[in-house]
Amino acid sequence: MATLANQGMASQMSFGQHGSMHVDATDTDCTPPSGMVFVAITSLDDATEFNDLIAEDNTKYYGTTGTDNGHSGGIGDLVTASHTWPKGITIYGRWTTIDIDAGRIVAYFGPSKSPIQTA
Repeated sequence: MATLANQGMASQMSFGQHGSMHVDATDTDCTPPSGMVFVAITSLDDATEFNDLIAEDNTKYYGTTGTDNGHSGGIGDLVTASHTWPKGITIYGRWTTIDIDAGRIVAYFGPSKSPIQTA
């Protein structure tokens, strides 16, 4: 299992060396390559709205399938399509699916928590 306890892995993720994807308002679910999740999202335009921001684990990471807006423990908060993200902001988490309604983003990949298959 890949974790950020591995300094080399953390450094690679922070510089986007696991890859990235440019996403515009296509009204289509975008998913990372097999064995990966989205670990950071940078907004290139104002007013980016997420139709889907599916967390790898919605009890730990916020998203559109979040479970708790009471902020108890500060985890799993629900993000709705009405949330907007300003140009230039980068959010961090672990998401398996992204779908934006307006704007453009760059979504960065990192290893998923499940074991990575090697050839």
